[in-house]
Amino acid sequence: MSFRTNLKEELSFNGMLVKELAARSGVPKRALDTYLREKASIPSADIAVQIARTLGVTVEYLVTGKEVLLPGDIRSINRNLFKLTEKDRKVVAVLVKALVDKHEND
Repeated sequence: MSFRTNLKEELSFNGMLVKELAARSGVPKRALDTYLREKASIPSADIAVQIARTLGVTVEYLVTGKEVLLPGDIRSINRNLFKLTEKDRKVVAVLVKALVDKHEND
């Protein structure tokens, strides 16, 4: 798979438009449009990192498509965690730890 194909698939998976990715990642929409063209080039490493972080994947996956990704439900949870405040993420972490501890003690 190509960077272009992987980027398209991740945009679709995340239910995100190119303009939303641009706003969230800080990568100009015009640049993203370039990477989505038929004969697109691969972005520089720093831009690829910004895109990958925003989409919740690794640069390796965007470039090669060969990395094993987390299951969709876990990726969705991960994506939503980034939308929370740091304080709320800490609450979620405590809740997850309590659930894990409960299951380990059952």
